[in-house]
Amino acid sequence: MNLEVFLSLFSLMLISLIVYVLAQKTRIPYTVLLVIAGSLLVPLSQVEFFSFITSFDLTPELLFFVFLPILIFESAYNIKVRDMLDNIRAISLLAIIGLLVSTFFIGFCGYYLFQFLGIGVPLIVMLLFGAIISATDPVAVLALFKDYGAPKRLTLIFEGESLFNDGTAFAIFLVFLDIMIYGYSGTTSIVNGLLDFIVSLFGGIIFGLSMGFLFSKMIELVKGREHLEITLTLLVAHFTFILSEVISEYIVIGGIPLRLSSIIATLAASMVMGNYGRYKMSLGVEEYMERFWSYFGFIVNSLVFLLMGLLFIEQSIALHVAILPIILAVLVVMTGRALAIYPVLGLFNMTRKEQPIPMAWMHLLAWGGLRGSLAVIMVLLIPDDVSLPGWNYAFSVKEFVTAITIGCIYFTLLVKAPSIGRVMKKLDIDALTDYEEQSYYKSKSLINHEILATLQQLFAEHMLSDRQLQLLTRRFQQQYERARDEYRKKQVDDRKINKNLLSIFVLGMEKADLKEMYRRGEINEKIYKKILTLLDIQMERVLHGCSQLNSLDEKFPVDSVDKFLNGIRRLFFLPSQEMQPEELYIYYRTEYQLLVNSVARLDGLTDTSLIEIFDDAKALDEMITLYKALVDNTQKNLDRMLAENDALQEKFNANLVEKTIVAKELEALQYLSKNGIITDKLYIMLKNELLVE
Repeated sequence: MNLEVFLSLFSLMLISLIVYVLAQKTRIPYTVLLVIAGSLLVPLSQVEFFSFITSFDLTPELLFFVFLPILIFESAYNIKVRDMLDNIRAISLLAIIGLLVSTFFIGFCGYYLFQFLGIGVPLIVMLLFGAIISATDPVAVLALFKDYGAPKRLTLIFEGESLFNDGTAFAIFLVFLDIMIYGYSGTTSIVNGLLDFIVSLFGGIIFGLSMGFLFSKMIELVKGREHLEITLTLLVAHFTFILSEVISEYIVIGGIPLRLSSIIATLAASMVMGNYGRYKMSLGVEEYMERFWSYFGFIVNSLVFLLMGLLFIEQSIALHVAILPIILAVLVVMTGRALAIYPVLGLFNMTRKEQPIPMAWMHLLAWGGLRGSLAVIMVLLIPDDVSLPGWNYAFSVKEFVTAITIGCIYFTLLVKAPSIGRVMKKLDIDALTDYEEQSYYKSKSLINHEILATLQQLFAEHMLSDRQLQLLTRRFQQQYERARDEYRKKQVDDRKINKNLLSIFVLGMEKADLKEMYRRGEINEKIYKKILTLLDIQMERVLHGCSQLNSLDEKFPVDSVDKFLNGIRRLFFLPSQEMQPEELYIYYRTEYQLLVNSVARLDGLTDTSLIEIFDDAKALDEMITLYKALVDNTQKNLDRMLAENDALQEKFNANLVEKTIVAKELEALQYLSKNGIITDKLYIMLKNELLVE
């Protein structure tokens, strides 16, 4: 790479930052402005001083082997498997059946429509285009969903569909590309294509799961060494992707290449890392990873969408020639998306296997099916020299498919994306529920209440003058009272809503306490995950308007990942991971401590000004009664275990003291290092000694 390429790359990154700031100020979707900015790069590059700006190219290898794994990992890392499994039927139908419906409709309908209008495009070209353009892009729309307040479940379904249909679309794309290059052989091509598709899909899942668990175990082995943990996390996405391609290229079974979907494999590995591997990381690394991958995703998406505009402008097909095929392609793609949504989800609703999908959500899913980076990647993977019998146009097959693909992407980004907010408002999807409305004003009250307390602390520490304290207190007291009064105006006399708001508040505090106990090393990963799962389940129930608990001694379902691992252990006759007596005691002891803290918080609400926020006395009494009963129930479990083994408590206390000492040692060492009291050399020496101990 020469100097101009590097200058171009970093200039594009700078341009993307400027575009991001403009997007924030103008409220125009970021991806839309990026594509527009990319379109302006060509005339800018005609100026001699800026001629370097187009030196950085989006090569297929760069997009496929470097950018794509980052995009997949960044999207999949934060998806909870349990949430995904709760909606797996809807997601699977959209990602597989819906995508197949869209692909074949676009292929056949586009073929006959083009033939009718005198545009002689072979069927295989239109089928290839159908596979390319049917995959939706989560990046282009999820940010809009979040900005405009789409329901959590709708966002999850769309994100799940977008991630999984990437792998499905790419597998079909490879099948059609093979037929285009090597020709159609009747039934043999169909059977081989179907086998390739099945092996690609399920082989990719199995390989991805294996890589995810392998790298998770490797991270566990180097826990405490942050740089190694971060490096392994960075490697898992690219290693999984590239090894999938290597296996597909070189391993042949029974004369048939073992093709694995590198996209599906990377997706599976990323989800394992996000749901299992993240608990193997040091706490600081786990918190850092989200920001780390979010940054990488931002950079990659910025470059892809910025250069997408450049790619369209540089097309060799004249606009007056391409405009009619583009318009026809847009109409066919929109119809194909509608057929992939309404009939498929209509049949899904009839099965009543999951919560039904409202018609308003279907409208948004149909309209919000934006296209983006994967479509560009697939187009660029088409060989430049591929040709077909009877293709007599001045432009190549690749140039034609590229033109209509980029045209469709432009339509979704420039027409659909800016209108998503208005569509959501029209469909009333962004409207707040009674629960959300009350939660909104109570949250504002809590924030201002916290600021008022902070002001008093700052004054006590002589960081505020008496005059400043009075001015700021008056300002935030007015904001607090305004939010409180708004809440009371909007308040509905609904005990269930008030109790649910209180439940979410307490459960959120429990999760914060639990994470702090895990950070200090008081509990191990197994106990942390088990209790966190219980709290998550209770939160989900409350958010869906259900009871927080079915009974005081309820048996909660096993976490999805643990259930899968338990199945693997049974399959290979490995020892069970059931809790040992000591772990079970620590589990109950941790539950007891969390519940006691919750009771103290609930009791404390009646003695502070927070009672103005949580002002439903009967709901508060019911919550206090529930948590006191849970404390008593947990105490009985502890007493029973101690009666069976009275050495448990002493052993637990000894372990807790030891872990507390280690945590304090590391904290003290961090303090000495950050404040320059010891040199970096001494910090490394002392830290290694502590880790060895």
